[in-house]
Amino acid sequence: MAITLRNATPADAARVTACVRAAYAPWVARIGREPGPMTQDYGQVIAGGGVYLAEWGGQLAGVLVLRTTDEGLLLENMAVAPTFQNRGIGHFLLNSAERHARDQGHASLYLYTHERMRENIARYERAGYVEYARRVEDGFPRVYLRKVLA
Repeated sequence: MAITLRNATPADAARVTACVRAAYAPWVARIGREPGPMTQDYGQVIAGGGVYLAEWGGQLAGVLVLRTTDEGLLLENMAVAPTFQNRGIGHFLLNSAERHARDQGHASLYLYTHERMRENIARYERAGYVEYARRVEDGFPRVYLRKVLA
């Protein structure tokens, strides 16, 4: 079955919220609070643009949020619904983000993750991302990684 990617619409807000909350729920105990993406108002995030849905067989499999900042194109959030994990959805979303960055003329793509999400940091490093900063923002110790796009 093929994975498709489409722009999120306001009608998707509740499904996006549910997907993100389920995807990040396992991290709450490790970091001691809900990760930032769990607390966002996805109606507002979708209204701001840059939200994409990965669908598999008509079901929401993952969410991708991209945003342009002063540092370039930010992969702000990537969440895979638990029932679709370990099926290549995360890889598909990351490749989609990189392709979008190239198409928009960006020389790189950057992201951040909580410093306690070591598995995610390792996953991004295996995909060619390099740590370039650590910052505390909104009370979250974040690791910033960037990939130069060929």
